[in-house]
This record gives sequence, structure tokens and C-alpha cells, in this order.
Amino acid sequence: MLINEISSAELAEMMSGDTPPRLIDVRSAGEVTQSSLLHAEHMSMHTIPLKISELDKSHKMVFYCRTGTHLAQVYYFLKQQGFDNAINLRGGIVDWVQDGREIVSGTDVLPEAV
Repeated sequence: MLINEISSAELAEMMSGDTPPRLIDVRSAGEVTQSSLLHAEHMSMHTIPLKISELDKSHKMVFYCRTGTHLAQVYYFLKQQGFDNAINLRGGIVDWVQDGREIVSGTDVLPEAV
């Protein structure tokens, strides 16, 4: 099964559209405090099964981590749960930054509810 991925350029285009996707940062709390994407929410990868009720199957969601290497687990789990709207950011926040795109201080990210 192929993973639905987008590049940072494709995400930037989506973010400027009429219905931007929900951005979910699946990194650890320590990583998120360093930097994040504008308008992102924090939901650690290991908490997604516990918080699946907070995800909407009708709205596009883009998940990202540092380099994109851990996102396959998130993607396949969500697919098994019937989510066809999950998209992974290829290369993660590292590629986003290397492409010269804006990041914000991690203190601007909504803290993860426990």
C-alpha cells in the first residue's frame, strides 16, 4: 500500500487554499518546543490511538515529524481505522525548513492534552 504524501511546496499551496488541512505534529513534546509549523497542533505519535476520537474523517489532515521517517506507522494505523484523509509531509519539518518555509516557536503550538 502506498502512503499518501505531499511535498512542502504542495502543503504550502494547500495551506493558502480556502480549506487548509489540519496540521498535526507527531513529534515528542521536547522536539515541538524547539519549532513547529504555523497553525500546527501537537499530538505525539504514541497518543494517536488514544485520541482517535479527536480526528475528523471528513477533513484533510497532514501529519509531520522531524524527517518523515516515523509517519508510515501513523498513516497505516489511520488507514486501518478508516481514515482516507490522512496525508504525510514528505521529509517532515526538516524539508519544510530547507525549502525556506516559515516555522514558529514551539511555544506557539497548542500543548497536547493529556
